[in-house]
Amino acid sequence: MKTLGILAAMSLLAMPLALHAQPATLDSMDHAPAGAVAIPLYGAKTPGKVSDEIETRIMGRETVIRNVTYPTLTPVRPAPGTANGTAVIVAPGGGFSMLAMQNEGWRVAQALAARGVTAYVLKYRLNPSDRDEKVWMAGMAKLFAGIDKGGRPPEITDPAATEDALAALKLVRTRAAEWAIDPHRVGMIGFSAGAITALNAVLQAPAGGAPDFFGFIYGPMQAVAVPAGAPPMFAALAMDDPLFGHGDFSIASAWFAAKRPVELHVYQRGGHGFGLGQPGTTSTLMMPEFLAWMDMQGLLTAKAKP
Repeated sequence: MKTLGILAAMSLLAMPLALHAQPATLDSMDHAPAGAVAIPLYGAKTPGKVSDEIETRIMGRETVIRNVTYPTLTPVRPAPGTANGTAVIVAPGGGFSMLAMQNEGWRVAQALAARGVTAYVLKYRLNPSDRDEKVWMAGMAKLFAGIDKGGRPPEITDPAATEDALAALKLVRTRAAEWAIDPHRVGMIGFSAGAITALNAVLQAPAGGAPDFFGFIYGPMQAVAVPAGAPPMFAALAMDDPLFGHGDFSIASAWFAAKRPVELHVYQRGGHGFGLGQPGTTSTLMMPEFLAWMDMQGLLTAKAKP
């Protein structure tokens, strides 16, 4: 079975999964690069407690985190001398009930850093979930029942996630000089619920607060009212996505109609939650294509110093 992530994991929770959970600590996030330090998103005013979190391993291999009340931003930096001044905030998915930190967080951040991009993994606040694994799984299975029979996915929201995304963008820009970041080259890439969060950051941002560009990876495809001056969008989806792969790409059409830059990649197979790609499918091209798109925008080339 393919690696589970985000909302797809929710739709499969009725299946028997090998799970174990333990209390999380700020420095115990699975597969964070050595030396990575989580930054409290709101400084001393950051709400919640890291002790509220639960780390869970799905299928014995995929690390996710639930019950996030204490939002953080963790830099994943390029090798010394390779940074190009561009930053990307990475928003993992998980149906606003969990965060696929491994599949859609650390791996994605490391792929960006390998190309000179300073990545920041956003651990945003989630809707609360029962600490009992069986109760949580049963609730999610009920919520997503029927998707495999063509039913529409439930609409799940979390306003705190959008607040945290906007705060992360503000934090990176505020500390841009300290972190050697161009404050006009701060983007986002989000996966499923993280894609919704990135889109909401575009739609709800105050003046100057939106991402400068963003990746919208297997998010809902219905049209939205595109704001004037909306940032360039890179969208990717698999046709066999059980949640959003219905052949309707209206959000990309809306971006195009608004005369804003947009690029859309649709893969024959990959399902939902493919992260850096489902082996044996062309969805494995998603990250190279996103990076090529960034390069086309001039975002992978360091600006000449005046």
